[in-house]
Amino acid sequence: MRKLIDKLNIIRRWIRGYISPVFIGLFCASFILWYILKLGNVYTTNYDVRLNLDGNALSVSCVVEGKGVNLLGYRVYQQHKELKIPMSDLKYVVEQSVDEQTGEVLERYCVIDPQSLQNAITVRFSDIKVLSLGDVPHLMLDSEQDSTENSK
Repeated sequence: MRKLIDKLNIIRRWIRGYISPVFIGLFCASFILWYILKLGNVYTTNYDVRLNLDGNALSVSCVVEGKGVNLLGYRVYQQHKELKIPMSDLKYVVEQSVDEQTGEVLERYCVIDPQSLQNAITVRFSDIKVLSLGDVPHLMLDSEQDSTENSK
């Protein structure tokens, strides 16, 4: 560890002999100002949205567009938050896979309409625009749930 610190001090002294500390300070200040100015532009990027649909957690990849400030805010402050959307706000169809030999229902799952999910996400993101969604995974349903669920 001591050798590493000694080498860093040697490099620092060598750079200081060629580059003024004032130049480094002004260079850093100009970089910060440039970055702040560029945050006002409109950008398009991928953003993974974590959803909670009536207790079922899933993640959907979205293509979003917005100002750099807003995108950075969502990336930093809301990265680990889940967006709660009730299933009543979505259009979906309940499907099931059946064993062909016995006629027994193997699994039931909910297929969510991507357009209704995109609209529900867009309403909850006020300052960025959701352009498109990636693949929306199916929600697995318990066998105990009523098979006569209302689908919109």
